[in-house]
Amino acid sequence: MNKQESSHAVAPDWATAALVLANGEIFWGQGIGAATQAVGEVCFNTSMTGYQEILTDPSYAGQIITFTFPHIGNVGANDEDIETLNPAARGLVLRADITQPSNHRALGHLNTWLVKHNLPGICGIDTRRLTRLIRDVGAPSGVICHSPDGTFDVPGMAASANAWPGLEGMDLAAEVTCRQNYAWDETQWQLGKGHGHLGQAKYHVVAMDFGIKRNILRCLASAQCRVTVVPASASAEAILALKPDGIFLSNGPGDPAATGLYAVATVQALIKSGTPIFGICLGHQILALALGAATEKMHRGHRGANQPVKDLATGKVEITSQNHGFVVQRESLPAGVVETHTSLFDGTVEGIRVEGQPVFSVQYHPEASPGPQDSHYLFQRFIDLLAA
Repeated sequence: MNKQESSHAVAPDWATAALVLANGEIFWGQGIGAATQAVGEVCFNTSMTGYQEILTDPSYAGQIITFTFPHIGNVGANDEDIETLNPAARGLVLRADITQPSNHRALGHLNTWLVKHNLPGICGIDTRRLTRLIRDVGAPSGVICHSPDGTFDVPGMAASANAWPGLEGMDLAAEVTCRQNYAWDETQWQLGKGHGHLGQAKYHVVAMDFGIKRNILRCLASAQCRVTVVPASASAEAILALKPDGIFLSNGPGDPAATGLYAVATVQALIKSGTPIFGICLGHQILALALGAATEKMHRGHRGANQPVKDLATGKVEITSQNHGFVVQRESLPAGVVETHTSLFDGTVEGIRVEGQPVFSVQYHPEASPGPQDSHYLFQRFIDLLAA
């Protein structure tokens, strides 16, 4: 069932799905989810749970996600564990078929949810082999096709994979950002209560939406912040006209340098205003660009919920959730910008702050749902800046 046929393009009798990489390598398997085809960058995520949150994270726009954990689907699907209404991921790759839901919060089967959102998938392949390939040669472009009748245009799929330009130089934030301002007051989920709503707000935060995750907004609302979300293209003048106590720069997909073509000047003006600023993931990278640093594409990226990060100020190690394929170049950090957090996997920059200004950011996700929650203190750090 997990036999790989890379030497020729004849599908095995049992195959109802195929993953074709840009180098011509073919992985045959069984189809799951929607019976359709999609192209994107093939990456892997090592998380053991949270697959619904991962698939709805806008930061995965343009990507086909390989899950290294073999049992995906056992929590089922529900309407609460989502980071956006419309998934931005292109498809998914699994070792085993989707497992039956076995959780008291499940409202349905994951496969039904995938079909509803037009997400194709493939299972039954050797995901260890695919993961090693990504580890060794970097994240390749690929095409995933779920064809129930077992017919595949392999040359056409290979051509599509080769023609896909890749994430470098691609501004995907423009695709996933909101189109107009909106207010947010939903707070974090609690067992037996679901999501709550903000009562009396102490602060007003304006969040630039580069592909924002809902749980970030929930964490801000739970910290008594009234949040106004604005599009990625919002001007500094429009943002400051909302009279924020603080500004949040969100996560998002694509190349930060491409998004930065319009966002960097805005963030530079926001820094000059003296308003406290907190950035996460793509927001961290755009902040770094605005401060004069540079970013670059990573070989394989960081995607998983067990990434160790060291806080250089305290010496403490946090286990973090991460999802990024670009990184801030340490040697490019200008004077006055201090590295605050470092990856213990590969030594890359995981956080920065500006000396003498209420401005800081991290590469990872302190709001991670379902966890880990080691880095929740960063929201309080932001609140302390607002209070000051």
